[in-house]
Amino acid sequence: MPGFELFGDEERKEVNDVLATGILMRYGFDGPRKGIWKAKELELAITETFGCKYAQLTSSGTAALTTAMAALGIGAGDEVIMPSFTFVASFEAVLSVGAIPVLVEVDETLTLDPEAVKNAITPRTKCVMPVHMCGSMADLDALQSICKAHNLLLLEDACQSIGGTYKGKALGTIGDAGTFSFDFVKMITCAEGGVVMTNNQDIYTKADGYTDHGHDHLGVDRGADLHPFIGYNYRISELHAAVGLAQIRKLSRFLELQKKNNTALRKHLEAIPEVSFRVVPEGGDDSCSFLSWFLPTKELTQAVVQEMKNQGVLAGNFYWFANNWHYISKWDHLKSAQTLNRISADQTNALLQLVQTNFPQSDAIMSRCISTAISLVWTEEQIQEKGTKMAAIINKVLGR
Repeated sequence: MPGFELFGDEERKEVNDVLATGILMRYGFDGPRKGIWKAKELELAITETFGCKYAQLTSSGTAALTTAMAALGIGAGDEVIMPSFTFVASFEAVLSVGAIPVLVEVDETLTLDPEAVKNAITPRTKCVMPVHMCGSMADLDALQSICKAHNLLLLEDACQSIGGTYKGKALGTIGDAGTFSFDFVKMITCAEGGVVMTNNQDIYTKADGYTDHGHDHLGVDRGADLHPFIGYNYRISELHAAVGLAQIRKLSRFLELQKKNNTALRKHLEAIPEVSFRVVPEGGDDSCSFLSWFLPTKELTQAVVQEMKNQGVLAGNFYWFANNWHYISKWDHLKSAQTLNRISADQTNALLQLVQTNFPQSDAIMSRCISTAISLVWTEEQIQEKGTKMAAIINKVLGR
């Protein structure tokens, strides 16, 4: 799955270009940098690779989500509908702009259930935020229809789905805005980084300024820039952008290897009638970073997880239902509103209400789900060994 598995001379070359100039910041110092603009190059490569008009790099995927929300005008008291299965950064970003995360059920796509979204809409709802977890997507046609009917924004958290597509369009480029994460374990890594993608020039202009203290970036003298609004420092460095520039040029190779290895491993599990797989919406093309699969019951799934642990093959297999970072049942700090700084009364009340909120549909799905991370560097022999061991463990638990 992660691009760091194939880190090599290409990344070193791009980083050394920056080191040779000594200019590590993405803005200014035009003369000494000698024409080296890695962040600008990467932003252009993102628009060309994924088919969006505009791309604004950030210091992380979380910063990208925060920037996108600010650029979309999401703020104090606005409700953002999001799935109960995601990464903590999704709700952290919502809270950071003063908005309220409204968590709802997922379906077997492992992301937003459109019916649950409809039922969660209130007069305060501003945005629907599908999180395309583990390489695949939500039912975007259904969500776009809901947003259109209720005049809501659609923000794609595509941080875990680089390379996935829906009806021929790259995930992250379909909504009003979308985001990728380029952290160390993503499909493309910058070590740390992220991007806001959009086809709307106004959203891009706001994102561009917001990530750099509100600079308008309209002049040749950075010190003379105007500040049409307040911004923050979510800039990426030239060093991080340089790594990403080498990585994005290898994306097609990454995806080819990932899909090949995913398909090969899946064949071992497909032979077991009791195993089923996540639903990919019609027209969707999974990036195949994970193989997500289900067993018939929670009890059988937990027994398989335990047997994997006993046999030393649990590494790379994620049981999200009991994972501290990714599922609502483990987010005690969210449900008790444990923040270092004081948040609004509306935010606090909404978070405390989560203690009494149940997610039976999501529990029934996530308690039966295991996601296996797909490596880019597996050999055929390693896939055969892994698949054979996993199948044997499942069959043992099933009593065969």
